[in-house]
Amino acid sequence: MSSGEQLHLETAEEHPQIPENFSVPSDLIYGLEDRPPVREAIFAALQHVLASFIGIITPSLIIGGALGLTPETAAYLVSMSLFVSGIATFIQAKRLGPVGSGLLSIQGTSFAFIGPILAVGGGAVAAGAEPTEALGLVFGMCLVGSFIEMIFSRFLKLASRVITPLVTGTVVTLIGLTLINVGITAVGGGPLSREAGTYGSPQNLFLAALVLITIIILNSSRNNFLRMASIAIGLIVGYLVAIFMGLVNLGNLLGSGPIFALPIPFRYGFGFDIGSFIPFAFLYLITTIESIGDLTATSSITGEPIQGEIYFKRIQGGILGDGINSFIAACFNTFPNTTFSQNNGVIQLTGIGSRYVGYFIAGIFVILGLFPVIGSVLQAIPQPVLGGATLIMFGTVAAAGIKILSMVNFTKRSAIILATSLGLGLGVTFSPDLLDALPPLIKSIFSSGISSGGICALLLNILLPGPRD
Repeated sequence: MSSGEQLHLETAEEHPQIPENFSVPSDLIYGLEDRPPVREAIFAALQHVLASFIGIITPSLIIGGALGLTPETAAYLVSMSLFVSGIATFIQAKRLGPVGSGLLSIQGTSFAFIGPILAVGGGAVAAGAEPTEALGLVFGMCLVGSFIEMIFSRFLKLASRVITPLVTGTVVTLIGLTLINVGITAVGGGPLSREAGTYGSPQNLFLAALVLITIIILNSSRNNFLRMASIAIGLIVGYLVAIFMGLVNLGNLLGSGPIFALPIPFRYGFGFDIGSFIPFAFLYLITTIESIGDLTATSSITGEPIQGEIYFKRIQGGILGDGINSFIAACFNTFPNTTFSQNNGVIQLTGIGSRYVGYFIAGIFVILGLFPVIGSVLQAIPQPVLGGATLIMFGTVAAAGIKILSMVNFTKRSAIILATSLGLGLGVTFSPDLLDALPPLIKSIFSSGISSGGICALLLNILLPGPRD
């Protein structure tokens, strides 16, 4: 019996209520293998870039500030994060042999690793190392850890017995619900606005509402182009209005940084410390669960199977791609890469699920990484403008998770798993100080609502008696 036939049999036995290669109906304008006209593909790609740009560069900005890096070094890390995201997105969308999901899956810098990176890098600096030497140690840990995800991807068939639609649906729902907190914070003006005392000002709320309403109106249009460009148009409208309101400093758009950033492998050296490696190793396993949820959401939204052999191969290729892309990231002086969930909302709103759009996205990211002066324009988009767009996008991700859960045969067992997992996941999201008294490693693992809720769903699905849904 072939592996595919065996997987088919296992799937049919464990989830008899869901047919093989089951897919969730979608109303896409362009499906996975369709090739949109260049103009429409570029518009869709730009919207994906706008949705993920800030998320990709933020970890580098946080780490750079915490380690006391020079502005030039911090700017270089930002450039490399964009450059590698372009390469990684191309690998995922293209699917090179067994590597990549072949879906319109965008890769970006993972937030999950910030805690361990700051602990290792900060410890090295405190011990007398230069900040750039600390970076070499961090990138070495990230590089070695990437092999864990690569190896784990080869054993997903065993994991598929317990990582069922109930688990993935719960994780996808949590991804959307926990990100809404980020979106609503941006609506108010973002963290810096809190410090300045302008959080939730009428100006901020007006901008966010303007963008949100624009996207809703255009997305409801019968004109396919307006629907596909709804996010880009909404952001442009918000950006222009923000300029007239004096909320964008045009004089600082081009900044004072270099025009071109040359990718140099291992620019800051390479180090490794076995004692500090454990949290990195564990987090690579945790991000695997999150990536399975992201890829399942992408499959669902694009009308592709979320069960069966085709789905399994895509998930396996996507996780292997995650590991290899994190390896590439460490080589080119940036931090671990993973799938970005907010782009699933872009797919649903624009109606474009074509993986060929991923090639344009990859090209734009590479250009932004090589020419950081261009990215400074995007970086100047006010937080309320981004919040108005991301709020609805994150909500659509949660809706995709609910779609997956709607296909599960809900029993008392599955209801308990879902309720407990959502409760824990949203609990630590809304009250992050709950874990302050715990050891740093435990706090780093469970401070993410996606991680805590996902681990809870997985463990309960293993331990509770009864058929796994």
